[in-house]
Amino acid sequence: MNPLEIGSMVKARYKTGAYIGRIKEERGKFYLVEVLAVLKHPQQGDLHNPKETEGVFFHERRALAHHEKANIPKSAVSAFTDDIPDYPASLRTALQQLREDLNGQPASAYRDLALSNMDSLEKDYFG
Repeated sequence: MNPLEIGSMVKARYKTGAYIGRIKEERGKFYLVEVLAVLKHPQQGDLHNPKETEGVFFHERRALAHHEKANIPKSAVSAFTDDIPDYPASLRTALQQLREDLNGQPASAYRDLALSNMDSLEKDYFG
């Protein structure tokens, strides 16, 4: 496998989301990746206590913004060779996929809070 270089198009996993981006810099064990599209919207809630609502701070987790740069461990970055979708369209698709996943889960306090966050995020993202 060819090593990734500055300017390479990549798929990058960041926390619970996944993105398409371009490597801007190499920083030791990390790449600085510029976000160009969203593949998977981050899960809602507390990363350390997934799907819990009691006794935790339930975070609203936003997707990384278009052209936002993030330090991502090299182990979470791989080459991307497909077409890069438009950022707003990819964000809308990722948000809809997460909503469908949540709606497919049994009713729970987590699901209700996460769907409420999704409604708020959708209004914020798209007006």
